[in-house]
Amino acid sequence: MSDSLRKRIITAAVLIALLLVVLLALPARATLILLTLTVLAGAWEWSGFLARPALVMRAAYVALVALLLRLAWALTASRTGLEWLLAGAVLWWVAALGWIVLAPHRVRGWSAALAGVCALVPAWTALARMRLGGGRGAEWVLFMLILVWFADIGAYFVGRRFGRRRLAPQVSPGKTWEGALGGLAASVPVAAAGSFWFRVPLGAFLGVCLAAVAFSIVGDLTESLLKRFAGIKDSGTLFPGHGGIMDRIDSLTGAAPVLLLGLTFLGVLP
Repeated sequence: MSDSLRKRIITAAVLIALLLVVLLALPARATLILLTLTVLAGAWEWSGFLARPALVMRAAYVALVALLLRLAWALTASRTGLEWLLAGAVLWWVAALGWIVLAPHRVRGWSAALAGVCALVPAWTALARMRLGGGRGAEWVLFMLILVWFADIGAYFVGRRFGRRRLAPQVSPGKTWEGALGGLAASVPVAAAGSFWFRVPLGAFLGVCLAAVAFSIVGDLTESLLKRFAGIKDSGTLFPGHGGIMDRIDSLTGAAPVLLLGLTFLGVLP
């Protein structure tokens, strides 16, 4: 086992243990606080993608994201507002996919800033509303995380072993189609287990889970595109072997709104 992989495993184990305590042993407010701190830290890292702005501009960007979190929370107090925000997030990720495929070199400071808002605010809202969505909210958040983790792990190992065809060579040369398919395949047993655990019919639920995983790849690639624009390898150095906050939650930003929107339309969550 390489030293890098060992660091990744140890760091992941510590983070998972901390998350389980907060999510399952503490009140919902603790999860919301952790989510908020994580997203604001992610906003700070994201501000580093904006052509290296001054510290005051980075702080202003974090303050803007904090304000938008508050506005999004108020907007999504109703089911209609929540559905509109989630649908808007899905449209953004479709646009991001077009950006990655058609114009990966057309990045400006303002577009990078807008991308951060569109990634972070809906993801925070989706996870926060999911946590408060009935008596099993903590379980749903945990399922969301496990789904993305298994997809990431599947993509990593399948890509390393079988990867040949590059997925987005101008954005992230290390990612391959084989890895992406491995991530989708790894999410299938998680979706099946979730269907059994939550007593949700597998057919439509599997489709929603696969869509969430597909958009998690778009979230990952979008961050890679902006890191390349900024000329940096990792968003930060907080986690040994893993990089920064955004390097850990980039996939989640794409997956969370898609999964919650699907669950809402299926009538699984109110």
